[in-house]
Amino acid sequence: MRHSIKHGNAMGVLELQMDAGDRVVAEAGAMVAKDRCVDLDIALTIERSPGFWPVVKAFFFALARKLVGGETFILNHFTALAPGRLVLAPTFAGSIERRDLAGGSVVLRAGAYLASVGDVHMTLRWGGLRALFAREGLFFLELSGTGSVWFSSYGAAEALRCDGTLIVDNGHILAFDPQLAFEIRTPGGGLLGLAASGEGLVCEFTGTGTVWVQTRNVQALVSWISPLLP
Repeated sequence: MRHSIKHGNAMGVLELQMDAGDRVVAEAGAMVAKDRCVDLDIALTIERSPGFWPVVKAFFFALARKLVGGETFILNHFTALAPGRLVLAPTFAGSIERRDLAGGSVVLRAGAYLASVGDVHMTLRWGGLRALFAREGLFFLELSGTGSVWFSSYGAAEALRCDGTLIVDNGHILAFDPQLAFEIRTPGGGLLGLAASGEGLVCEFTGTGTVWVQTRNVQALVSWISPLLP
């Protein structure tokens, strides 16, 4: 399977040239266009295991993804019956990043997952009790296995190296390596500092790895638009 990411950091679009038998899993609503030979089916999870209990487990995981993870309830499964094209785009204006997994994993903020190929598994990762006060969500998504994952940002995406400690505004977290420990806390000065600084909660990463940040904050956009609504 070949892929290309078009339109850069402004209006990223993912185009996949699929061979017969290739399968792509994507977030519901991400499809822009596809060739007729690319079949579309829906499922509750990335994996499609037969049997009663796997279906029950998939239902509750999909429900958790929707209610506490900020993701869609359904995932789209695309299968190429013959060589064909699939075009996907994220919800927000921004860039699309690719992460190749070779038995490893990557952790994504809620809403960042776009698509994946290969033997990739999805789980929810708890953000900690302080995440209750973080409007960006209580849970992260962790993708692991062997394959490729595409995720999207609001605004441009930038990879920052963490060697020791790195503090990131919670609204600008896009993704991070799973070996990094993290703690969600106030930016400084306690609750007064939180109210006066104009910043939200921050995430303090420790260890060695990569943190991807997005240059725009969805909650800041919501806060700016809300007073303008009738």
